[in-house]
Amino acid sequence: MTADVVVVGSGPNGLSAAVTMARAGLRVEVYEAAPEAGGGLRSKALFRQDVVHDICSAVHPMAAASAFFREFDLQARGVELLQPAIGYAHPLPDGRAAFAHHDLDTTCAGLGRDGRAWRALMEPLLAHSRAVVDFALSGQRGLPESLAAPLLLARGMLSHGTPLARLAFATEEAAALLAGVAAHVVGRMPTPSSAATALLLGHLAHGTGWPVPRGGSTRIAEALLADVTAHGGTVTTGQRITDVRELRGARAVLLDVGPKEFLAIAGPLLPRGYRRGLLSFRYGPGAAKVDFLTSAPIPWADPMVGRAGTVHLGGRQRDVFRQESLTARGKRGGAPFVLVVDPAATDSGRVGANGLRPVWAYAHVPNGDPTDPGDLVTARIEQYAPGFTDTVVERRSVSAADLERYNPNYVGGDIAAGAMTLKQTLLRPVPRWDPYRTPLRGVYLCSASTPPGPGVHGMAGYLAARSALRREFEIRAAPPLSPTRSDRIHRAGAA
Repeated sequence: MTADVVVVGSGPNGLSAAVTMARAGLRVEVYEAAPEAGGGLRSKALFRQDVVHDICSAVHPMAAASAFFREFDLQARGVELLQPAIGYAHPLPDGRAAFAHHDLDTTCAGLGRDGRAWRALMEPLLAHSRAVVDFALSGQRGLPESLAAPLLLARGMLSHGTPLARLAFATEEAAALLAGVAAHVVGRMPTPSSAATALLLGHLAHGTGWPVPRGGSTRIAEALLADVTAHGGTVTTGQRITDVRELRGARAVLLDVGPKEFLAIAGPLLPRGYRRGLLSFRYGPGAAKVDFLTSAPIPWADPMVGRAGTVHLGGRQRDVFRQESLTARGKRGGAPFVLVVDPAATDSGRVGANGLRPVWAYAHVPNGDPTDPGDLVTARIEQYAPGFTDTVVERRSVSAADLERYNPNYVGGDIAAGAMTLKQTLLRPVPRWDPYRTPLRGVYLCSASTPPGPGVHGMAGYLAARSALRREFEIRAAPPLSPTRSDRIHRAGAA
């Protein structure tokens, strides 16, 4: 093997690791088991060639906010992150709905008597947004640059990550609005982890936003792949690495894989204690995916819901808390929490011939659930959008169990790549000062099973690459990530 660095897996973290290593002047090879690169950023035509569906992630608040992507500068590379006027919406069963507008003032006005409480929660976070994001998306192994970030998060976690959460708002609208974004933790609620998720994602809706990439999530992957190859890297798809010893010869190996997959390719080589730590790694609830091809926009009972980039279907706060906690315990029953995205509501270019358009939906289900989610998710959307079923031309369902077969990192359908408990968020995948470095010489983990966890932020790959650069190559200065003049020329030519 002639490469200095081998990266296994081409999800956003694998690609950010490859970008960082290639920009440091190293020879990089990327191996991807799937036929196409991109991991959770893949998009493809499922039913009609002119209608693109996002296979995993569709909305990207972290791609607009993380330190890696801030410097990588997607916009300068031709990736448009389109901002919906309403970041997320939360309809209630009786026809009311709550909205997180991009504009904080508009949001507060819409929440009535809870507007002041919403402002008191979000405004301080917005004032320190970059520090909050950088702290939350760090390896959490050193002192933050600003104490404001951890203090703000700690205060919010006490108020919204404990039973006090039920008393935080006077109205059902505001309580449900925050519960819906907290449910992105995909686990028991309320907890400090769910509150931290709500604070991080919630304030971003009023800041850098919850954008939808024009043309689909694959545009982000394409920008990352182009940068890897522009700096001499190579990408091989359709090749699964089954034994880490296949990669002998590379000075550094960065694995965008979870603990289960790492054990499969390196288990016998690992010390007993580290192996035991990986075996005890806990996975959270699963996600079951449904892709729809529809003939019209979703006919929401409240038409303003259709202006939102993301819609949370979970009912009232108490319903969200109860259902998510049941799901985390592996129990079925009740209406699942469902996330819905109509990308064409933000990106009109996603509408195909005859007005056909993609609709993206996930339901939270028990880990490993083999149930086909199609009817369940359709009925859930129909509850809030009467007549939706009549607009469905085609649909494709993927159970939580099938999601793992599609991507081995999603164990049991866990798209967070590990339960997001407070302890495991800080100490994933095992308790170590450098969570990316493994006991095997030159081998590093860089998946969402390492800090800072799930999301299209690239930070796990970037931080793992920085660790490998220091230890394996004695390169301490971070390589520049911003586009070069040739990158900009290439973009202008493509346009």
